[in-house]
Amino acid sequence: MSLKIHIDDSAPPYEQVRAQISEQARSGALPVGYRLPTVRGLAESLGLAVNTVAKAYRALEADGVIETRGRNGTYLAAPAATREASTAAQAYAERARRLGLDHDTALAAVRDALRAAYGTD
Repeated sequence: MSLKIHIDDSAPPYEQVRAQISEQARSGALPVGYRLPTVRGLAESLGLAVNTVAKAYRALEADGVIETRGRNGTYLAAPAATREASTAAQAYAERARRLGLDHDTALAAVRDALRAAYGTD
C-alpha cells in the first residue's frame, strides 16, 4: 500500500488517507482481504497523529471499505454486493443440504437459476 500526504493540499490529511485507500481498493490495487497496517504503524510511517489515521479508518469502515476484526487487525472488505451474494449463497447451500439435495443437484439448480436470470444458454 502506497500513500502520500500532501501538506499543501486543501483536503485534510485524514481525508487524503481515506480517499487514497478507497481508490486503491476500488481500482484493485489492494485485493479484498488485504491486511492494512495498524493505525499506529500507518500514522508513524506517514508522520501523522494516531487520531488522524484512526478517523480515516473509522470513515472507511463506515463506508464499508474496510472491516476491523478485533485484535486480528483491519482488512479490506469485499464490496457490499459480493458480501450480500455470499450470504445468499451460504443460505442456499444450507437449505439445499437440509432438503437432502446432493452437491451436483444443488449446483445444477443454481446453474439453471443463473441461466434464467441472465438469459444465457
